[in-house]
Amino acid sequence: MIPPELLRQLRRIEIRTRRFADEQTVGTYHSIFKGQGLSFQEVRAYVPGDDVRFIDWNVSARMDAPYVKVFVEEREMTVMLVVDLSASEQWGTRRASKARVAAEVGAVCAFSAIKNNDNVGLVIATEVVEKLVPPKKGDKHVMRVISEIMSYEPKYAGTNLALALQTLVKVAKRRSVVFVVSDFFAAGFERALALASAKHDVIPVMLVDPRDEELCDVGLASFEDLETGAEVTVDTSNRAVREHYAKAMRALRADRDRLFKKLCLDSVVVRTDGSSVEPIRSLFAMRARRLGR
Repeated sequence: MIPPELLRQLRRIEIRTRRFADEQTVGTYHSIFKGQGLSFQEVRAYVPGDDVRFIDWNVSARMDAPYVKVFVEEREMTVMLVVDLSASEQWGTRRASKARVAAEVGAVCAFSAIKNNDNVGLVIATEVVEKLVPPKKGDKHVMRVISEIMSYEPKYAGTNLALALQTLVKVAKRRSVVFVVSDFFAAGFERALALASAKHDVIPVMLVDPRDEELCDVGLASFEDLETGAEVTVDTSNRAVREHYAKAMRALRADRDRLFKKLCLDSVVVRTDGSSVEPIRSLFAMRARRLGR
């Protein structure tokens, strides 16, 4: 039984993200994500302008006239959501926690997928892969996926994106569109990301909170690493300390951006102090412009 408060939150997310899927992505989504390829449909008489490479010479010989094979795009796809729910995702100092924003991003992507009759699957990961939801279609399945992200209580605190991506490659046999939703505060996942992106259309969705980027001046403050439990006391009134922190976080962000660019991945940043819909809309629009559609 879903708790009433969680049900209300699910309903709010459904209303917001379904409207986006209905109004914005019916055509765009269809055009920017490729299906599995071409499948044979029929053989018909050749007409001027047809590609001569598709002439069926056996049929043409029997009919004593040129005939061509007709192919159609096999549109059905699988969209996989790889969601990092390690302890750092419970952090959020503005509108919502990163975990809540992850659920909103998942809803946008999932509702866009089912509008095009695609399958949606889910991988929830921390330092282990904690849950796998096999790809399926339909509104009820999408609501289950969103509910799993919002209500799941992780058993572990750490992050192992490499393992999550390796698991994805094993379980997703056909080429899929993969949204990797994380703050990417992890190390050692670069090779796994490269291997996953060689097989799938991988889109990193980086979750960012304002306090990931800069420290507030609140004097002496104790900070705890949510994933390791380590604590440190910092004098946030010291300008040099704040600048060092900001510089280190900019360097981490730049490293991630360089990695995504090197692998030719379309990445997107979604912030806890902003809309979770607009960045995805911008991503879809950018891909559509690049494809000239």
